[in-house]
Amino acid sequence: MIVIVDYGLGNLGSIKNMLRKIGYSSMVSSNPDEISKASKLILPGVGAFDTGMRHLTDSGLLDILGYKALAEKIPVLGICLGAQLMTRSSEEGCLSGLGWFEAETLKFQFDGIAGKWPLPNIGWRDVFDVNGSPLLSGFNSTPRFYFVHSYFLKPLEQDIVSMNVSYGFEYACGLSKGNLHCVQFHPEKSHKFGMQLLRNFSELT
Repeated sequence: MIVIVDYGLGNLGSIKNMLRKIGYSSMVSSNPDEISKASKLILPGVGAFDTGMRHLTDSGLLDILGYKALAEKIPVLGICLGAQLMTRSSEEGCLSGLGWFEAETLKFQFDGIAGKWPLPNIGWRDVFDVNGSPLLSGFNSTPRFYFVHSYFLKPLEQDIVSMNVSYGFEYACGLSKGNLHCVQFHPEKSHKFGMQLLRNFSELT
């Protein structure tokens, strides 16, 4: 069973609806017992980094999420804020992240870069595969995904980068390490491209 983790932030219903549309059952849960039975986890999120970490802590889910991700090693997908929470820290806040990826979350800075780059970065962007991401298999054309964010993922290890995108400059918008995956964009808002990515994740073993 795919469990979409409910810690009070994120487009939970949209993710569940898209999974159902492509033929996969899932449940939205904040119950540690239900999460303990998950075969895959999706960690969504919309909002501020420290708020997300406080919600995760207050929900009492840190231990079971860490066990499923790091000990049991089931496939995990972080989306948007959920992706950022999987890094070590964020310039948006002062709390430590989950630290599942050797990466930091930084605010966009465009000093010295020609052009106008308003924040947040909102819109559709072409996303490019790096290191053969399993989440980007089966696309017949360059995938385009929907972004809404002012902070981006800065990997400390280049071999964890799975996807790149450009907005002012090229940066990582997807990270993968073993069973752990995260994306900065919103597959649940990205129509056929998001469906294919979620299908790829749902079929991971």
